[in-house]
Amino acid sequence: MSLKPVKKGDRGKPWMNKGRRNKVVKMRLDYHLIVTEGTRTEPEYFGAIREIINRKNPNRIQLEIVGAGDNTLALFDAARNLVRKNPNGYAHVWIVYDTDDFPPERVDQTARQCNEATDSETEYHAIWSNQCIELWFLLHFDYFQTDIHRNEYMSKINGYFKRLGRGEYTKNRGDMFEILRPKMQTAIRNAEKLDDRNKNLPPSQPRPGTKIYELVKYLLPYFE
Repeated sequence: MSLKPVKKGDRGKPWMNKGRRNKVVKMRLDYHLIVTEGTRTEPEYFGAIREIINRKNPNRIQLEIVGAGDNTLALFDAARNLVRKNPNGYAHVWIVYDTDDFPPERVDQTARQCNEATDSETEYHAIWSNQCIELWFLLHFDYFQTDIHRNEYMSKINGYFKRLGRGEYTKNRGDMFEILRPKMQTAIRNAEKLDDRNKNLPPSQPRPGTKIYELVKYLLPYFE
């Protein structure tokens, strides 16, 4: 029996309910693929979320996390290849990338390709950060809307970490989710406020801006 997630159009139909209850529970296991530009920071962060989900809700959602080491369009292509190779398919594919100094047209095209690739089987999400994921980390402590270079994010995070007695921030820290989790709702509110400010702008233009909160909010019911 296939463990592919139930098609959106089939959910709630009579033939999916009475008499097939046990099979439906198995089929509703949602497979998610998170493909990240970074090979350490993002996989460490989302890997911590996956560990909690696997303890609390192993039969509701399955996360596969791949630190591809690619960027923008190459990252999208890597995600599509992984989808094609997986016999179970994925209900959602989350492509997590920083804008950094990449050409704006490439940054924006990745988001367009996610929209174009979405169909009834798989939804693609462009989870970009302008300029980098450290903006999401910073939003756990304060609302931040100043256009500064991404290198300055590090010193700001270090200031908050010092007050928490957590040492210095490094990009490969494995305890980032643990440190930031108590302030997650603050980060979501700040990111939503920032996103509203950047409404209708393509990913290359908000300075700053991030969509990380969309992925975290989606996963929140599975680990809170």
